[in-house]
Amino acid sequence: MRWNAPIAVSVLVATSMVALVGCSSSAETSGEKTLKIVYEKTDSFTALDTLFTKIKPEFEAANKGVTVDLQPIQAGDDDYSTKLALSQQSAETAPDVFYEDTFRVRSDIDAGYLLNLDDHLATWDDWSKFNEGAKSAGMGDDGSVYAVPLGTDTRAIWYSKPVLTAAGITVPWQPKTWDDILDAARKIQAAEPGVVPFNMYAGKGTGEGTVMQSFYELLYGTGDTLYNEKDQKWVVGSQGFKDSLAFLETLYSEKLALDPSEALDPNVWKKVFGELFPQGKLGGTVEGSYTPSFWQTGGSYEWPAYTDDMGVAAFPTQDGRAPGGVSMSGGWTLAVGAKTKNPDLAFEFLTLAVNEENALWYAVNNSQIAVRTDVAADPAYLAANPFVADVTKLVDVTHYRPATADYAKISAEVQAATEAVITGQQSVAEAAAAYDKAVEGIVGADKVSKK
Repeated sequence: MRWNAPIAVSVLVATSMVALVGCSSSAETSGEKTLKIVYEKTDSFTALDTLFTKIKPEFEAANKGVTVDLQPIQAGDDDYSTKLALSQQSAETAPDVFYEDTFRVRSDIDAGYLLNLDDHLATWDDWSKFNEGAKSAGMGDDGSVYAVPLGTDTRAIWYSKPVLTAAGITVPWQPKTWDDILDAARKIQAAEPGVVPFNMYAGKGTGEGTVMQSFYELLYGTGDTLYNEKDQKWVVGSQGFKDSLAFLETLYSEKLALDPSEALDPNVWKKVFGELFPQGKLGGTVEGSYTPSFWQTGGSYEWPAYTDDMGVAAFPTQDGRAPGGVSMSGGWTLAVGAKTKNPDLAFEFLTLAVNEENALWYAVNNSQIAVRTDVAADPAYLAANPFVADVTKLVDVTHYRPATADYAKISAEVQAATEAVITGQQSVAEAAAAYDKAVEGIVGADKVSKK
């Protein structure tokens, strides 16, 4: 899953880096050149590994004497980010090209990890075919581009038509308010014992999935925000923050969601997509536009019936206020390492990975929303799965995480607040107050805006 979380260094991570260092010995001494390509690979995310494995021989054939050293990091988003950061500490282990989350771009630019790509992009004709909004995902505060987008995503409610129908809920289903979600969940609970009515991630275990697929959907639907872009200050003391926590508290306290012990499991998504939905044991969940990739042929949990059994709906605003729906978008990029000895070759590999043919393959096979205009108009993209049009429309109501160096720490505090509430460790008021205090401690009193 495309989840991300704050960096947390562990012995396991440090041990893993030994393997990376061991793999990083260059063939430069023999007169050849080696490009180190570092990226994430998990049980649910193999598309990039497949793509790189496909283009490796093509690139090497076109560049005699060059070896492409693929170094997939077998880890979830949390540990991937940690291992990637550790690899950047030395020129010997630093990658030439790497997979970079959009929300980490600016902080990693500040850390000196990303090469400025302006000069290379100026002579690359394909750059004009990328969506202008998507281009900004790889920009720094200086207006220069440091990363090229691979794709983007949106968030929506994915629901089981059979489960909702059995509970007397008409499909297609489109809730207009938060209360509509709770009403539907209570109907499912009453009609179908043994079925989990509605899943929303919470707690630190699911990391960035907690905020992107859950809390922010709620918060931005209240009219409040996490960060005031105009004032460049973090918002504390907002009613919307408390209302969002209160919704999660209701969902979990009424047992309309998974038991907290299950919800706090970092691998809970495997149960959601691999068991509950295919077995008709879950009413709905909030998840990304990439969801069909789990069930498509070659996915982690192949389930042909998903095209008939599943439906998608926009997550509603709190009380139905305009624009009526809420989504969050993230996405990942490819960047060239600032320590690379072969910047031209590294950029050439990057552009091969995101050319029209490969970008189309990646978007279709990873259920990504296309960032190239030619791919977005391709019939193969539009026919990739029955939900492409619906999830693409959500770009109109989407929001993005603050791209600041402080964001990862703030996100961790949001996750902690949700965990404290769903487990009963703190009341909504206590968890919100703890969050406010933590944020001020992280960024300083002059960087917070009190509502």
